[in-house]
Amino acid sequence: DARAILDGPDDAATQYFRRTAGGEIEAALKPIIRAELEQVGALTALDQMLERYRTLPLVPDVSGDLTEHATAEAMDGLFLYLAREEAAIRENPTARTTELLQEVFGP
Repeated sequence: DARAILDGPDDAATQYFRRTAGGEIEAALKPIIRAELEQVGALTALDQMLERYRTLPLVPDVSGDLTEHATAEAMDGLFLYLAREEAAIRENPTARTTELLQEVFGP
């Protein structure tokens, strides 16, 4: 894995991290996101809107899980940011600010 990450694309480490730790990160984020959505009233507002929507004639059934959606978007954003940072570290020697990064990618 280390050689594939080092020799891989600009986001190879990010891809590996998402593949190996993404599930754990998502599981940790989901209850936090749900609590925040509840706190701001988003879940209640969505439920109320869907109740009204379902009273309309001839509309298709709509369902969804706001917590799942928000968690998926948060995961995508997190790993997009990590991929950008990884690319910067690979491309720009001044972004290699730790000894480990300098050892792996060179000074």
